[in-house]
Amino acid sequence: MKRLLEGTPLRAGVVAVALAGGMLAAPSAGATAATGGQAVVSVSQAAASTAAARPRNGKIIYDRYTGGGGRLKIRNGTSKDGVVTLVKGRTKAVSIYVRARSSASINDIRNGTYRIYFTTGYRFNTKQRKFTRNASYQRFDQRLRFTSTSGWSLTLNQVRGGNARTRSVNPKDFPT
Repeated sequence: MKRLLEGTPLRAGVVAVALAGGMLAAPSAGATAATGGQAVVSVSQAAASTAAARPRNGKIIYDRYTGGGGRLKIRNGTSKDGVVTLVKGRTKAVSIYVRARSSASINDIRNGTYRIYFTTGYRFNTKQRKFTRNASYQRFDQRLRFTSTSGWSLTLNQVRGGNARTRSVNPKDFPT
């Protein structure tokens, strides 16, 4: 499939779109006539939802409590995508999507002290706001205090000489 998308010219009237694990092609004019003028195309629902579900790196997927001057930089050095969620008191404030081996930032966190949760995995479901394969749920032990002039940096992977501890969280207790 890679060769088809990179270099093989397609005939006029045939359109191809790559999906995760599959290909969708518009039927030819002959196939349309054979079905009474209606185009019939079937695609695996899982492939379509997987392709559409993976948010771009740095996408804010939940925002209820931003508008300040605090900054948070996140580095995801793992092979899984991640979602970092800040919780102020019992209120979920903001969540950001950080792709595997990427960095992202939130630059407008309101003043206050936040608990930081994160989940990593594969195949993110945007409606349920969770990973559907190999998900893990954790939180940092230390709460972070943000002011209009403060900034923090976090890594989701273990770092030699790092100073932040994490603990596993029951998926039922994870802020979604």
